[in-house]
Amino acid sequence: MTASPEGSVAPAARGLAAEVSRRRTFAVISHPDAGKSTLTEALALHARKIAEAGAIHGKAGRKSTVSDWMEMEKARGISVSSTALQFNYRAAGSEIDNVINLVDTPGHSDFSEDTYRVLTAVDAAVMLIDAAKGLEPQTLKLFQVCRHRGIPVITVINKWDRPGRAPLELLDEIDERIGLTPTPLFLPVGIAGDFRGLLRRGPDGAAAEYIHFTRTAGGATIAPEESLTPEAAEAREGEPWSTAAEESELLSATGQDHDQELFLAGQTSPVIYASAMLNFGVRQLLETLVALAPAPGSRAGVDGTSRQPAEPFSAVVFKVQAGMDTAHRDRLAFMRIVSGEFERGMVVTHAQTGRPFATKYALTVFGRERATVDTAYPGDVVGLVNATALAPGHTLFVDKKVEFPPIPSFAPEHFAALRAQSAGKYKQFRKAIDQLDSEGVVQVLRNDSRGDASPVLAAVGPMQFEVVTARMQGEFGVETQLDHLAYTIARRTDAESAPELDRQRGVEVFTRSDGAILAVFSDKWRLQYIRKEMPDLTLEPLVAAAD
Repeated sequence: MTASPEGSVAPAARGLAAEVSRRRTFAVISHPDAGKSTLTEALALHARKIAEAGAIHGKAGRKSTVSDWMEMEKARGISVSSTALQFNYRAAGSEIDNVINLVDTPGHSDFSEDTYRVLTAVDAAVMLIDAAKGLEPQTLKLFQVCRHRGIPVITVINKWDRPGRAPLELLDEIDERIGLTPTPLFLPVGIAGDFRGLLRRGPDGAAAEYIHFTRTAGGATIAPEESLTPEAAEAREGEPWSTAAEESELLSATGQDHDQELFLAGQTSPVIYASAMLNFGVRQLLETLVALAPAPGSRAGVDGTSRQPAEPFSAVVFKVQAGMDTAHRDRLAFMRIVSGEFERGMVVTHAQTGRPFATKYALTVFGRERATVDTAYPGDVVGLVNATALAPGHTLFVDKKVEFPPIPSFAPEHFAALRAQSAGKYKQFRKAIDQLDSEGVVQVLRNDSRGDASPVLAAVGPMQFEVVTARMQGEFGVETQLDHLAYTIARRTDAESAPELDRQRGVEVFTRSDGAILAVFSDKWRLQYIRKEMPDLTLEPLVAAAD
């Protein structure tokens, strides 16, 4: 990247293959409130990217995490948009810095579509589980996306500093509910709520080391660690250590030791117990990511061929975001580099239009912090400024042509008509709608009867509407009125079927901004009736949020 860490070799001297090998690009998936944003902060803290974790525990004086930049996120303490964080991390005993690309995802299920886009841009995922609640619905949905895409998963059982379930009970649930064999690399010493440290398992499952943690004030700084031999751990901790050691042997007897080939094949998942709030187990997660997570690999194009990292430059846009900083008022298109070396200023080809695209303004982003990037490599996430022609799923390339598969839109389940409260704000209203539509914040539907003054917003979850109205007012100064519509299901149709569908009671036909024609229905029974009475009409399902 622009600046090399002190003591590291200049990127040009390492060559493309070396740059690819030291990169790890991953996302954290979890149910809301499992501690995802807190873990993001803790990882950045351990990489010395920030001096203190942003979450000050307790309601009074709570600060927002660096990855949550929207006012709505800060007020609610949830993530509603994806952000990209990049930092260097040198693993213990290593002489090189690994480049960590962490793409933070929305935690709330209403923003599943945004999370799905992120999962098209990563090579691995960290599945974060609450030690008291176990596997929750949103985690299960996102895991299925990872399985479908062949993304290997590392499991972190979080909040071990609070009362929760037994360690082996949680492992059994993972095995039984999602068919993923958990292979713990570290086991907790002390029951949930009495987190003393971690037992590091050796290759044969035997206890190899005891890592004892010391709490810091509010968990705002890195927790000091002390390494002890198994014998010293036995003498110091007694029964809690003996219990952990016995559990480790039991896991080994049932074949739950790490196997790298099975992990990369998506059959097993390394497990770490942690407390992101106290920064316990966070270094161990970073070390695991560096050691086990795959480096960037090939990506399939729409023609069935694969683009290898060593081939000429190519990238896929997975996220478009504006309003991240009111001082800049710009629009960032986040691209994941798939192959070749990126150099700022290079002219690339936009696969969807065939037109040249200049990359003069390229940034890395850490929350709201920005830095110009001159060079980047496969696995890196780069923000292109004011890239108005780009949308999620678009491909950029040089030399050898490639086009990566588009990112599908989810089937919306909530619909609302939006209009500006003041007719004098119509121009700003149109501009804002086009902006939010291009970012993929919501799907925008139009038809002749409603006109451009009152487009229909289609969303996976109702909180997407809140983001729209908040950003319309905050970024564009437009107060809006939202009228919820009594539709619950959408199907793709065609120009031949549209007129007949539009005549039916409880049905309305729209054109989406990407040109797709959608018919929306009041309920599933209305859809079933029309299918039965008019079987020749085209009604195709869209991608469901749980797929």
